[in-house]
Amino acid sequence: VRLRGQQLPDCRPGLQAAAMNTYHYDLHIHSCLSPCGDNDMTPNNLVQMALLSGCDVIALTDHNTCRNAPAAMEAGARNGLLVIPGMELCTAEEAHVVWLFETLEGALEFDHYIYENMPHVKNRPEIFGEQRLLDGEDAPVGEEENLLLVSSFVGVDQVVGLAAQYGGVAFPAHVDRDSFSVIASLGAIPAEAGFTAAEVTRDCDLASFTQLHPELGGLPIFRDSDSHYLETLAGDPWELPLPELSIQAVLDAVRGRN
Repeated sequence: VRLRGQQLPDCRPGLQAAAMNTYHYDLHIHSCLSPCGDNDMTPNNLVQMALLSGCDVIALTDHNTCRNAPAAMEAGARNGLLVIPGMELCTAEEAHVVWLFETLEGALEFDHYIYENMPHVKNRPEIFGEQRLLDGEDAPVGEEENLLLVSSFVGVDQVVGLAAQYGGVAFPAHVDRDSFSVIASLGAIPAEAGFTAAEVTRDCDLASFTQLHPELGGLPIFRDSDSHYLETLAGDPWELPLPELSIQAVLDAVRGRN
């Protein structure tokens, strides 16, 4: 991650901010509740794989829902991994945005808000995949019948304000991709949207991409796996300097406050 005002374009091993500890993170991971998420992406499996990968903190960000977050947070607490409740929202413009919440209660309240502000189209598991709800022991407790791979009625210009209302933060996902990103949909990240951070893919040439999109200059930049499969979650996670390992500290980093 690159912190505002600091020359840390890619915090790889060995780079630390003064008076900070360095933690490994992945803030964009899907479970088997996302229809495109593999059925092996159960809460306990993804927590264990994140630990094997060296992560200290992850966020569960299923498409348009937070309802597997309780199970993932339970599995994380049991195994010593900080799990942040989150969501990957598809906006009205078909742009993906990562949301992170300070509390599970706020996440689930927002989940209800989005459910009421998205079209309800029946899922076809044979085409899109199952949408499996699990408990903290990976036991099935239900299945979401409505397809989660739809665009919500929330516009990009509403994101930051809504995130604050529900005790969270939000940043545009994988902005270097040529589909389902704010830049792909709108041509740029609008200044009026008020984003304080952005995400790129792990293999993005950030220096070259920032030259094309100077609106990214000065923003904290996160690199996440966007994992839908256990094998893509494995690897070398990126580093984030924080004053402490807590949800609040991560959210403050997204706000550019650390």
